[in-house]
Amino acid sequence: MNAHPLEIEGVRKVFTRKDRTKRQRPLERRKREVVVALKGIDLTIERGEIFGILGPNGSGKSTLIRLVSTLLLPDSGRIRVFDHDVEHEPFAVKRLINRVSVDAAFFKKFSPIENLLYAARLYGLNAKKAREDMKRIMKRLGLKEETFNQPMEQMSRGMQQKVAVARGLLTSPILLLLDEPTTGLDPHSKRDVQKFVREIREIHDATVLLTTHD
Repeated sequence: MNAHPLEIEGVRKVFTRKDRTKRQRPLERRKREVVVALKGIDLTIERGEIFGILGPNGSGKSTLIRLVSTLLLPDSGRIRVFDHDVEHEPFAVKRLINRVSVDAAFFKKFSPIENLLYAARLYGLNAKKAREDMKRIMKRLGLKEETFNQPMEQMSRGMQQKVAVARGLLTSPILLLLDEPTTGLDPHSKRDVQKFVREIREIHDATVLLTTHD
C-alpha cells in the first residue's frame, strides 16, 4: 500500500450536553451546552511511524481515536485510512486497524483466553494459530501462564489492560490505535508494552497512533 496510513483533513466534532450550571424551574426545558471536542484537525502519518498525541483528559484525544476507528462520524472534514474513507468505507477501514482503549470491555466471567478467542472468531482468524499467538503475546507482555484461564473479574486493572493490548495486537493490524494503552500499569509493565509495540511495528511494518496524558 502506497497511500498514507492516516490522513485527517479539517475534522471537527461537536457534542451537546445538558447545562447543569443553572437552576431549572418546573417544566422548563434544560438548555443544551455545545462542546467542541475537535476543531479543524489536520494530520498525516507516514508508514511505520509511531505518532503520539499528548494532552490532558477532556482534550479530545479519545474522540479522535473513535473517529479514526469508525465508532464516531465527523461533523465535517475527512479521515482516510490507507485511502479508505472512514465514513463511506468503514468495513475496509476495520480490516486494517485495531484499537486498544483504556475503557476496553470484556466478558468479565470469561478468561483472557476465552475473550481473545472470541475476538479471533470475530476477525475470522484460525483458532489454533490464534491460540498460539495469544499465549505468545500475553507472555511477552508479562502475563503469567497461570492467569490465562482465570476469570477476568479476578484480575487487576493492570492485568486486564495487558489483555486489552494483547487483543489489539492479535490481528497484526497495519494501523494500531492505542488510546491511553498503559493506564493502570506499573512502570515496568509500561516499558514492556512500549517495547513490544515497537517490535510489532518492525515485524509487521505497522503504523501506530497513540494518545497519552503523561
